Amino acid sequence: MSSTRGVRVRSFVAAVGIAAAFGLSSAGSATAAPIGFGGDCVLYTENRGATVDSLRFRCNPGQHDAIYRWATAGAPPMGVKAGWVLSPPVTAAIAPAIWIGKVFYPGFVRNRLSPFGFEGVQGSVYVAPSATDGRACWIIDYTRSELPWFIDEMREVTPGVYLGMSYRYAGTRELVFLLG
Repeated sequence: MSSTRGVRVRSFVAAVGIAAAFGLSSAGSATAAPIGFGGDCVLYTENRGATVDSLRFRCNPGQHDAIYRWATAGAPPMGVKAGWVLSPPVTAAIAPAIWIGKVFYPGFVRNRLSPFGFEGVQGSVYVAPSATDGRACWIIDYTRSELPWFIDEMREVTPGVYLGMSYRYAGTRELVFLLG
């Protein structure tokens, strides 16, 4: 092999290596497009934080309902999930002093209470039809807890992000919440 050809081959290999190292290669670089629900209300399937921010600050209650009806039950929730009440506004304002999320274990959940995250108010977790639209969702059943008159339902809207509704057993929706 001539020295000129050897230099060209080494230069080409070096350029390919640098491009791969800096993510300039087109192979495997496809990303999922954001999913819009009107205005700035957008779900980002590959960015959990951006999805949470969008649901909290850029989506309105009508868009929350549309997203919930669009979503599927999704993967079983596991582990610690930060939580936010989205509506009604008064409950959303006071909730962080009382509730900051949930901790999911196989078959049950405990709510994270107070800003310190103490675990309490346990519920059973299973898939069942939604009170909202009859389609499958994750149910959190509190009938054997300190709050037996409540039931939560939720769906995974993007990987690891769940949008939920909390109902009284009489069928009245009390609030909309987000876990992520």
